[in-house]
Amino acid sequence: MVIEVDSAADPRIADYTRLRDTDLRKALESEQGLFLAEGEKVIRRALATGHPLRSLLTTRKWLPSFADLPADAPVYVVSDAVMENITGFQVHRGALASMGRLPLPAVQDLLGPARRVLVLEDLVDHGNVGAIFRCAAALGVDAVVLSPRCADPLYRRAVKVSMGAVFAIPYARMADWYGGLADLRRAGFQTLALTPDQNAPAIDKIPLADRVALLLGSEGDGLSSHWLAEADHGVSIPMSPNAMALGVDSLNVVAAAAIACHALLR
Repeated sequence: MVIEVDSAADPRIADYTRLRDTDLRKALESEQGLFLAEGEKVIRRALATGHPLRSLLTTRKWLPSFADLPADAPVYVVSDAVMENITGFQVHRGALASMGRLPLPAVQDLLGPARRVLVLEDLVDHGNVGAIFRCAAALGVDAVVLSPRCADPLYRRAVKVSMGAVFAIPYARMADWYGGLADLRRAGFQTLALTPDQNAPAIDKIPLADRVALLLGSEGDGLSSHWLAEADHGVSIPMSPNAMALGVDSLNVVAAAAIACHALLR
């Protein structure tokens, strides 16, 4: 199924030339939607978790690395110049793959076997979402729940930053933001809202229940007042006494997520 392509205008590689950022976002949560995976390691992780391969786009140099891919998927081979024209940058990880999305589980089904869960409220930066999934995979988180407006974990940058961790950690998306924490309460989760408020108890000091959900807010405003009020406890990461003098009153959401997830390991 190796097919030589000499032009970015070839309709057979339309997934790569037409599936730009806006279209990726429009495909959000669609069972028939597509996403692009970049690099051999990420592509193989996606395949290992059952995502169907529609096609592969690579250059002659990297072709031997993908000799064992499913035989029914076309492999389009282009020159370095055509690849850069399509992607807008040099692809240093070998290839891009057009993959099919899998249907997401319902939040209730996702929570069934989980003990440690992250809940992301309205994070809009795809790189941050990908990095948090990587933290979650490294630090014992069982699942991630997304608010309705949270960025897409299968957007190309999120997949790339996560190094494929978005395929390792199961996730679901809430249908209702306002009442979204009710599913967690019904499933018996203790909800901890991470806040920069240093009056809140330190996350490593508060007693943990058997099932814990850590709530993380958006990059700018943090958690909404509604979710802060709905949570069982507000928790903080203690800052250095010199932090305020240096003009630092909080950590970015990825650093905070990593520290807080580590605290949940106990």
